[in-house]
Amino acid sequence: MADMRLEIVTAERVVYSEDVSVLVAPGDAGELGILPNHAPLLTTLAPGEMRVTKDGEETYMAVSGGFLEVIGNKVTILADTAEQADEIDEARAESALERARERVESASSDMDLERALASMRRSAARLGVARRRRRRSPRPDRPAG
Repeated sequence: MADMRLEIVTAERVVYSEDVSVLVAPGDAGELGILPNHAPLLTTLAPGEMRVTKDGEETYMAVSGGFLEVIGNKVTILADTAEQADEIDEARAESALERARERVESASSDMDLERALASMRRSAARLGVARRRRRRSPRPDRPAG
């Protein structure tokens, strides 16, 4: 299968820049599957998990929102934040999710509730990606294979 170029960029850095065969991203209207030679597209992203397939291997990343554009055989993601699985501290992500849940329960207005829910979605995505990494990594007390 042919590949396409994927670039994921935040205001701070280039998070990812590789040729890939499949991208699954969290769009505002649901998951988006992007394959090489996809039709032109511009859409917004929701907080969630992205799955990238390159050379048959899947990589997971957390994204907190932004924009996805497909032009030609290139996908550009301008993300509010984006992190690869190995960049996420699972304990910190779990703690952030718990704090977000507490804010949801104690929200005093609709605006506070919406902010707390958005924070909870971002934290849940980060934690999900971190846990996928842990499940895919061999345990130190067991040989790989």
